[in-house]
Amino acid sequence: MYIFFSKLSSWLSQPFFNMANTLEGFPIAFAFVLGIVGALAPCQFVGNISAITLYGNRSLQREIVWKDVFSFIFGKVVAFTLLGLLIWVLGREIEGYFTIYFPWMRKLMGLILIVVGSVMLGLIKPKWSFKLFNLTKNDKPENPIGSFLLGLSFSLAFCPTMFVLYFVSLMPVVLSSTYGFILPTLFALGTVLPLLVTIFLIWYLGGSGVLMKKGRKLGLVIQRIAGVFMILVGILDSITYWL
Repeated sequence: MYIFFSKLSSWLSQPFFNMANTLEGFPIAFAFVLGIVGALAPCQFVGNISAITLYGNRSLQREIVWKDVFSFIFGKVVAFTLLGLLIWVLGREIEGYFTIYFPWMRKLMGLILIVVGSVMLGLIKPKWSFKLFNLTKNDKPENPIGSFLLGLSFSLAFCPTMFVLYFVSLMPVVLSSTYGFILPTLFALGTVLPLLVTIFLIWYLGGSGVLMKKGRKLGLVIQRIAGVFMILVGILDSITYWL
């Protein structure tokens, strides 16, 4: 399964990777385009599909959940920026410590997706609730904290491809540039471009709350389909990284 995702990722990202190579002399543009390549890395590809499913579904159900989308993005920005700042301040020697923890963080992503999908289906009804995944009667169902934590956890789920892009390709530019501390932030913004484009298209095409207008029953059906999809992605992801 990982081989399949790797081949798909390589095919989708190759044009952006070629573009990044031509922009290496322009660190700001290089970091952003490299982030787009990162968005198509196997681990981030799964994370982006899941985020699009989650926030796209909620935007179609009620209204564009801008707070949650931007909180998710902020979580990714914080994760990549803090990693970059640590290396920028402490040097590349600290990378060795990250390699111990990243594989375990990556393995947790599949389990997180299964839990998220189960909550969307109503199979899990936690007493604590971020009201992040399910339909509510509240007119303001956003929960920025839950979205922030989700973005943070997805960002730390490094796979080999993402590790090479971030630590081998981006970090040398970060350490050699006088304004290198801002490059991880631009990289993070590049990784969320697919999500931003999807939510923008839903808003631009007037899809915000379209399912609510057609009735709550249809909305619940779509949510359950999205929940099943999240569980399937989580199972496939877990099989890939645990077996």
